[in-house]
Amino acid sequence: DIDEDQLQMMITTLDYSDYVGRIGIGRVFAGSIKGGQSVEIISRNGKRTRQRVLQTLGFEGLSRKEVPEVQTGDICALVGLDPIDIGDIIVNLEGKTTLVPVEVDQPTLTMTFRVNDSPFGGREGTFVTSRQIKDRLDKELRSNVALRVEPGDSPEEFTVSGRGLMHLGILLENMRREGFELTAGKPRVIFKEVDGKIHEPIELLVVDCPSECSSAVMALIGDRRAEMVSMDAKAGTSDYVHMEFRIPARGLIGLRTRMLNATQGRAIVHNSFDSYEPMKGEIPKRQEGVMIATETGSVNAYALDKLYDRGFFFVKPQDQVYTGQIVGEHCKEGDIDVNVCTTKKLSNMRTTSKDDAAQIRPVREMSMETCLEYIQEDELVEITPESIRVRKRLLSEADRRRVARKIKNG
Repeated sequence: DIDEDQLQMMITTLDYSDYVGRIGIGRVFAGSIKGGQSVEIISRNGKRTRQRVLQTLGFEGLSRKEVPEVQTGDICALVGLDPIDIGDIIVNLEGKTTLVPVEVDQPTLTMTFRVNDSPFGGREGTFVTSRQIKDRLDKELRSNVALRVEPGDSPEEFTVSGRGLMHLGILLENMRREGFELTAGKPRVIFKEVDGKIHEPIELLVVDCPSECSSAVMALIGDRRAEMVSMDAKAGTSDYVHMEFRIPARGLIGLRTRMLNATQGRAIVHNSFDSYEPMKGEIPKRQEGVMIATETGSVNAYALDKLYDRGFFFVKPQDQVYTGQIVGEHCKEGDIDVNVCTTKKLSNMRTTSKDDAAQIRPVREMSMETCLEYIQEDELVEITPESIRVRKRLLSEADRRRVARKIKNG
């Protein structure tokens, strides 16, 4: 038996300060702790290290303030403990614990972050160099324990791995708001080889949606190699259905937008890592091609009006575009090159019929997360503090044709 007066605290969150270093945040389950006290930290693998707490910080609303001592049941932040990690347990010297360490989920998704090399690169961002991006990622590693950063294929690229598209999307959004400018590649699932076979991460997906949308949700998730675990039509709110699935992590990429459309935004979705299992087979990808700008300049309403029968657009009149930027989705398979900057020729020649006025139709608004779900392997998302654009990896039409011929000829 363990005395309730013996200190037992588990670290559940990390923070970082340029002045004091790592800050461990957690709840005191038993005992008390004060600044200047010597403690032992039990890591997830059972290793014990002796350290000294420099400060104990209590929470008051959204702010933290230094307190002389924290008691059982308090949530506090401890300064001066390094190394410290999520799941570590803090006890008295030679103390024991009944707490079970929490496991941090390993990354299941990886993306490529790289310097923005588009024609508009450096116009809107404050931090644009590879060194500045690397410093920001290194800073994120101090508190984001589920993140992994590795060098890419070139000095201007970084391979960033995380727990999912939302995890990496939040990092990109924070960097964008801080003034960073960069491009991100298509999210890819992290595979493992077990006994000579390729295994992929399987996620436990929990969906609560209105009963009238349940059929559409099941059809949508079923197309992505998911297996239903349970279904309860009487859980929680009377007209909501609770469903649980086991789905490959590949199937979660692009699911959010389609789920919102299928349920009119009323679905509640949560997913967590389950296990690694053998590959489940192919998952449907985007079938439609894209429309690629062939000229750098300002989008013209006259040009859009002549191209509406080819698909729908992501840009509106007066937007600035560049050669190689994706400006819309083609209504058929295969990419096409279009000129959205064409202006109406002014001359004295007139027909007997009145000139038709250009029609301006609504454009599809693409958020950053939607763009990351949308792109293919040969496309990138350009992220700046003011704009989010989708572009081809190779901006030149001649380069894209050359690569396509090379792939076709083997």
